Amino acid sequence: MAKATAPPLMAIFRSQVQAEILTSVMLSPGRHSVSDLASRLNAPYATVHREVERLLKAGLLTERRIGRSRMLSPNSASPAYRPLRDLVLVAFGPREVITQEFSDLSGLEGLLIYGSWAARYNGQEGPEPGDIDVLIVGNVDRDEAYDAAERAQDRLEREVNPQFSSTARWQASDGPFLTEVRQRPLVTLIAPPVETPEAQPTETRSDTP
Repeated sequence: MAKATAPPLMAIFRSQVQAEILTSVMLSPGRHSVSDLASRLNAPYATVHREVERLLKAGLLTERRIGRSRMLSPNSASPAYRPLRDLVLVAFGPREVITQEFSDLSGLEGLLIYGSWAARYNGQEGPEPGDIDVLIVGNVDRDEAYDAAERAQDRLEREVNPQFSSTARWQASDGPFLTEVRQRPLVTLIAPPVETPEAQPTETRSDTP
């Protein structure tokens, strides 16, 4: 079994999966099953199950059985609850908060985080990221997008910088900015649509001489 690696965003956590489980459970409303978390985090079920067991034993999560499912929630009675929630919000919160605040924008077709935070999230070493760079793909109302950025900024207590691209420009990597963004680490929150090749006209064959 491979040894768990501490995440560059906040190396005090045992592993990236552990940190993301805490982030999902603490920052998203409702209860979460182990299978839902594994699917959401794109992580092996066995790995998520193992980390959940550790967090339950530490008293950081609670569980409630509904049928055959184990539904997880944060243990708000734990003395560690508030400081731990603040910690995951600072380090890993952008993924959850940006998704929550931007995903209901009308005309949104893609939502990505790029820049230094995305680089650290993807494992690149470097200084602690400051602001959060967000790329909005689609045809959205910019005033509504800036309102969403302000709400996210208030929750994260760091600057959130939205940039905009049409779907066609994103698909074509139109311009140096989009070309550079696509070449660097990204955190895809909502995947933009993939360009569909145009169908080639079929040749009609006639057997009539």
